[in-house]
Amino acid sequence: MVESIAVYSAAAVVEKGDPMTGKLTVDDVDSFMRRFKLLIGGIIVLFFLPLVIYAFYLDQRLDKFEASLRPSPPQELEVGELARGDLFHVATNPVEGQIVYVPAYSHVYHGDGKPHLLTITLSVRNTSMDREIVVRSIRYFDTKGVEVRSYLEKPVRLPPLGTTELVVERDDASGGSGANFIVEWFADTPVTEPIIEAVMIDTGSQQGISFVRRGFVIGEAAPGAVSSNIDPTSTSR
Repeated sequence: MVESIAVYSAAAVVEKGDPMTGKLTVDDVDSFMRRFKLLIGGIIVLFFLPLVIYAFYLDQRLDKFEASLRPSPPQELEVGELARGDLFHVATNPVEGQIVYVPAYSHVYHGDGKPHLLTITLSVRNTSMDREIVVRSIRYFDTKGVEVRSYLEKPVRLPPLGTTELVVERDDASGGSGANFIVEWFADTPVTEPIIEAVMIDTGSQQGISFVRRGFVIGEAAPGAVSSNIDPTSTSR
């Protein structure tokens, strides 16, 4: 289209040349080039201006979308508003002790059945804000249900909001793909249930893998006479 316009314009210039000699003058060429440049500039503006406007519109939409994803900080009370002072904590579904089954995987299978080794972290979290709990035992079992090892020689105390954890190294595949932990805990008074979970992870390959499995309560545990055997120096951080 531009070439056709240029040919047409050139023909027009030729027709407007010097009528005596039939040749183009310098003024004719300058006039033609100015008109041609203006024509090209107008075409470029008409083509790119809508793109610029659309890009600006998309940028504004993106900014609004990102703003909607920003974290919302806690809102402080306005001047004159009073926080209730008559509230007190009541444990949700309080229990005195439990036996918890935690599924774990020392490896998973991929491809044609090739095992992918994993590091296991068992985490026991006391969710009580003002009461300690006692972890009586943590036992590790393999796929066939055979006990591989016991991790505690004596029960240990877990302070309010405290956490204790243990690690089964990646190269330790003794548990197998059906490994599991049995965790027993108790408290002197009813408390909220602790969070007990196993985290499996491996970052050795180009594509890392990680997942979490929460424990399941399979029985109740009572303090009994075990409290006298608690190691007072074994307090988890």
